[in-house]
Amino acid sequence: MNTTLTTHRRLETAHEEQHPQPVRRVGLVDRAALHVGIALIKWGRRPSAAPRNERRANLLERALLSNRADQHIDAERQKAVLQYAQMLRLR
Repeated sequence: MNTTLTTHRRLETAHEEQHPQPVRRVGLVDRAALHVGIALIKWGRRPSAAPRNERRANLLERALLSNRADQHIDAERQKAVLQYAQMLRLR
C-alpha cells in the first residue's frame, strides 16, 4: 500500500471563494414568452367542446351497433320465453 502521511492539510475552500457563481436572472420579455408558450400548449391540449364529424360518425355507428345488439338480445329472450311456454303446454 502506497500512502503518505503528512501533517499539512490543504484548504480547498479558498479556491471556491475566488470564483463565485453569478446570479442569473430571467428578463421580463423572456418570462412573458415563457408564459405565452405555456398558455398556447395548454390551449392546444384542451378538450374540444363539439365532436368533429368523424367523432360524430363513430358515435352514430356505436349507437347503431348497440341498437342491433339490443334487438338481438330481445329476440333471443322472446324466443326463450316461447320455448319455455311450449314446454309447459306439453306437460
